[in-house]
Amino acid sequence: MISVGDRLPKASLVKVTPNGPDAVDTEAYFRGRRVALFAVPGAFTPTCSAAHLPSFVNRMGELKAKGVDEVACTAVNDAFVMDAWGRQAQAEGVTMLADGNGHFAEALGLSADASKFGMGTRSRRYAMLVNDGVVEQVHVDAPGEFKVSSADHLLANMA
Repeated sequence: MISVGDRLPKASLVKVTPNGPDAVDTEAYFRGRRVALFAVPGAFTPTCSAAHLPSFVNRMGELKAKGVDEVACTAVNDAFVMDAWGRQAQAEGVTMLADGNGHFAEALGLSADASKFGMGTRSRRYAMLVNDGVVEQVHVDAPGEFKVSSADHLLANMA
């Protein structure tokens, strides 16, 4: 599993732009910036929609005040689902990054088997602070929990 001080693995994520889906290279995306990255098991799922995504939307100003250049959300969903969820949740300022095949979650060592819920392989719920591609903080929730991956927890642990 990825740890503080590790460099994020090279991977390709996807975001929807006005011109359609666009590949996002993780090395280029995180280079030279401080990014609050969080992952959810699935777009439109109950805890993700009611608490996790809103925690970052509601604390965006405080994150920026503490030196965060960008806030990004990832999930093992396709780019169109991520985009629709972001719009429905009015998540302005959160970049929605699709990890459609789960390769990024797997490379981080944070994939989860949600087959018993009919969801296949997903990402574990986490939040991390990434500075120039290097992990400054990483907080991974236990399966079925939402305790340490919120914006509140990330902010409380920021210098």
